[in-house]
Amino acid sequence: MESPRSAEVVSSPSETLALLPTETESQLSNLICDVSQQVQVAMANMLKMISEIDHNSAEIVEEIEKCKETAIERKAFLEEEKDRFQKTAYTVLNMLNRDI
Repeated sequence: MESPRSAEVVSSPSETLALLPTETESQLSNLICDVSQQVQVAMANMLKMISEIDHNSAEIVEEIEKCKETAIERKAFLEEEKDRFQKTAYTVLNMLNRDI
């Protein structure tokens, strides 16, 4: 009759130690794979955000240029109005001085 002990598979301590690095390596490999996938997703999201920022930045720069052009046109118009007003005022003053 066999003893219960002989029916069991007994592994030596060196065999147990040999399995641990393989398990550890497998776990580390899985962890590295997961982290790598997370980094790839994060980088893809960052690239999308960078693209959106570039697009929005270009629109903002374009809007600023339009505002500059409008401001320059408005300034020129106001300068012309000022010159006309001054000429009219001088004309009125000259007319009043002649009548005195």
